[in-house]
Amino acid sequence: MLITLALMASFPLWAEHVGLYQYLGIEVAIWTLYALGYNLLMGYTGLPAFGQGAFLGVGAYVYGLCYLNWSQNPLLCLALGAVAGGVGAALVGALVAHRRGIYFALLTIACGQVFWFVAMKAHSITGGEDGLLNVRRPALAGLDLGDNVTLYYVVLAILALAIVALWRLVHSPFGKALQAIRMNESRARFVGYNVWLTKWAVIALSGVFAGLAGGLLAVSQESAYPDVMSVHSSGFIVMAVLIGGGTVSFWGPVLGALVFIVARDLLGAATETWLLWYGLLFMAVVLFQPEGIAGAFQHHRAKLLGRSRAAGPEQLPTEAENGSV
Repeated sequence: MLITLALMASFPLWAEHVGLYQYLGIEVAIWTLYALGYNLLMGYTGLPAFGQGAFLGVGAYVYGLCYLNWSQNPLLCLALGAVAGGVGAALVGALVAHRRGIYFALLTIACGQVFWFVAMKAHSITGGEDGLLNVRRPALAGLDLGDNVTLYYVVLAILALAIVALWRLVHSPFGKALQAIRMNESRARFVGYNVWLTKWAVIALSGVFAGLAGGLLAVSQESAYPDVMSVHSSGFIVMAVLIGGGTVSFWGPVLGALVFIVARDLLGAATETWLLWYGLLFMAVVLFQPEGIAGAFQHHRAKLLGRSRAAGPEQLPTEAENGSV
């Protein structure tokens, strides 16, 4: 954890020397927060949610509306965005928590599309396709968030707190319950877990982190748009988590967010069809290394240590507990 945060903290010092720009670090940090929150569903509970972008968008819109109409205190607006994301996810969770597998995935897509449709049509509130504009970066405790480096360190501080909270959460009895549900939902119910309530709670919690990330996205972009609520945008976070190896490691989403943002910029600079190549990369990972980058590292480390390890589902909780990169 300290190594990851130290590397991220040093980014502004060497970014421009390797041809990167400071705003890229802000995007990576926001997407890391978004991906870690989403991994509570995908990696730890085994819930294939494909409408997570709805809660990212809710957080962004609530932050923007709060800033434009109520208060220009960024911490208060971020808190409201996180709460709104959690409330939206809780409402969706009440509808989908009793389902699993493909039915759960399809219901999350449908619910996500409802949020997107409302954002597009409620023009008087959300601005419709034009989005919310003029959400200026405010000052925070004397810090000028208009400076990308300053904003980066503020986002990184929030990310650090979120990482500690998520780490404690997944290693708590609640985290063990999530892993039990992922391995076998019926057995988890038979041994006494309230499966529906646990699934509903983790959906709501993931919405809180998505809403917080959405609020930070609105700060960084100085606007909020409905595009982040679309199906393909929700698919990006799924791809990022799977490529990084979120199903086997706590740190997989960090790697996945980094790969997604960097690949988007590097491939996007080279060709307009960057999504094609990123999609091919995703297919290759799913076919040849389904445990992602983190899984590949763990297999390599096991070979170096001279240990043999099976890659079946029964070993996944141990891998998630390991949490090293």
